[in-house]
Amino acid sequence: MPAELTTIVLDCADPAALAAFYAKALGLEVTYSGDDTVQLGILGFQRVAGYRGPSWPDDAKHAHLDLRVGDLASAVTEFEALGATKPEFQPGGADWVVLADPEGHLFCLIPG
Repeated sequence: MPAELTTIVLDCADPAALAAFYAKALGLEVTYSGDDTVQLGILGFQRVAGYRGPSWPDDAKHAHLDLRVGDLASAVTEFEALGATKPEFQPGGADWVVLADPEGHLFCLIPG
């Protein structure tokens, strides 16, 4: 029997702030908001005391999001204006760009 994926949860220090970043970046609406958890539909954010974001590059990185965008250069500029940062190490060349959200979670912008 297959399971149903209900939520992808990102641990973080400030769920409301991180959810606001992704809500603007992805055009999503808050579907639940509590003191320690905020959800944007299937994407959730959960407060973890003492949270430290992953470093990059680092073999200990466990997961990242891939986001398709229409214009890669414009999207990078827009995401950086929302608070994302662009690490120096970029393994994708012109094929994709690695960014980090305001708490250090990595995601890739892929042209499409």
